[in-house]
Amino acid sequence: MPLTVHHLRVSQSERIVWLCEELGLTYTLKCYDRSPLLAPPEFKAIHPQGSAPTIQDTDGDRDITLAESGACIEWICRKHAGGKLLLGPDHPAYAEFLYWFHWSNGTLVPAAGRLMMAKFAGLDDSNQMVAFTKTRLNHGLKCLDDRLRDNTWLAGEEFTAADIMMGFPLTTMRYFGPFSLEGFPNLIKYIARFAEREAYQRAMKKGDPDMELVLGAAPPKKTFI
Repeated sequence: MPLTVHHLRVSQSERIVWLCEELGLTYTLKCYDRSPLLAPPEFKAIHPQGSAPTIQDTDGDRDITLAESGACIEWICRKHAGGKLLLGPDHPAYAEFLYWFHWSNGTLVPAAGRLMMAKFAGLDDSNQMVAFTKTRLNHGLKCLDDRLRDNTWLAGEEFTAADIMMGFPLTTMRYFGPFSLEGFPNLIKYIARFAEREAYQRAMKKGDPDMELVLGAAPPKKTFI
């Protein structure tokens, strides 16, 4: 079984398409449209978790089906690219790489997700939970903006898988939990840098050719909420 990336359009599985393009891998890309908001039944049937991303691959005589962005990225980098785009313990920026690689899904995505659920529930800005969520989100964005003030990429001057993990919550995720990046100039410059990468552009054209990319400070005018 060749490496197969199952990509749910307008979702975090764009990370895996981008990764494969950065690594120059040969892979099979299967794309799925939302039905109408969540993944369609044929996507959910691939893995018990039923969510994006999901990849399939071969490990010796075993067929592997794997979900979770971080797990998929580590698998592909180590199995297909000799650890490229991952930093090891002997690298001087290992701690920074490790932190930001996990920070995107451990801190930023949950904060934006809580905001998304509050909007789904019809709560306005006067609600205490909404106010708390926005405070947490803005604090996280400030930390990220500070990190990028003097660093080209999250691990310093070297582009890594941590940057691929961070791309989605700053861009496409704002179709679900819309928030502004006004007041975070270093984040805007950072997005512009990775949006200029040829691999990113190829990935978005392959995976989401009809989606308007969210690359500026303002959230998209039309969202899924």
